[in-house]
Amino acid sequence: MANRLDASAAGMYVISATPFTDSGAVDLESTASLMDFYLESGVTGMTILGIMGEAPKLAGDESMTFVRACLERFKLPIIVGASAAGLDNLVGFSRRVVDAGAAGVMVAPTAGLKTDEQIYGYFEQVANGLKGIPWVLQDYPAVTMVTMSASLIVRMIADFPDMVMVKHEDWPGNNKITRLRDAETKGGRRVSILIGNGGAHYSQLLARGVDGAMTGFAYPDLLVRTYDLFKAGRLDAAEDVFDACLPLILQELQPGLGLAVRKYALVKRGAIKCDRVRAPGPRLNDLDRAEIDRLMQRLEARVSALA
Repeated sequence: MANRLDASAAGMYVISATPFTDSGAVDLESTASLMDFYLESGVTGMTILGIMGEAPKLAGDESMTFVRACLERFKLPIIVGASAAGLDNLVGFSRRVVDAGAAGVMVAPTAGLKTDEQIYGYFEQVANGLKGIPWVLQDYPAVTMVTMSASLIVRMIADFPDMVMVKHEDWPGNNKITRLRDAETKGGRRVSILIGNGGAHYSQLLARGVDGAMTGFAYPDLLVRTYDLFKAGRLDAAEDVFDACLPLILQELQPGLGLAVRKYALVKRGAIKCDRVRAPGPRLNDLDRAEIDRLMQRLEARVSALA
């Protein structure tokens, strides 16, 4: 498998939006320009068809068309969101995208799981279906409504060798990271841990042992810079860059509006042509756009002053 995902993955894995035209069709021209934008931002890899990628709103043939378009243009590792209500659909789609060249897939727990045993049982079936395919565990209880304890994740790390990464989006969750890394010091298998939630608490979580971020923030280049400065030991400089991003990150994190904010910012940055979000989804008004414009202007001025 080209660019096969493994536990050494680190840095900035940007979550891609799925560009649409004004009429709502998948915009392959903007897909190409978006891939170029992400590559120029210096990212390490990319995740497509996640929650930000509006995956449930795409038909099966649209999903594969978008996957192939991304793989053709973006020659770094690509993780594909594969969560589905039916396990056969999840496994079948995962094998198709990996055969097409994806580095691995990402899976979130299905709705309705309550206990540790129910969650473990579900992912045991996932792991058996995905044998030989590297996969990412998405821990995002605010959206999935499924809460996974650190001890449960440690158990899954031990038992599912193809699970090579955890996408951490529990909130508050700093101490969960500490517990996961402590398990490694006691002999547990190491996996990559990347954070979501727009990169919120990035500096603190890097200090706790995460390997980078996996987020769709519209300025991935600045999260790359934050990571590089942190790794170079320039902690204050890293936090200065990240602090400049926080107001826009907070704007993007608003439930029900964030994707529209991100797409509008990507349009303003020249990455895509249209900020269309497929229904059901938010639409920005003139006041929303003016607020985003102001936040972007202030962010860029602060970063320029730092440079």
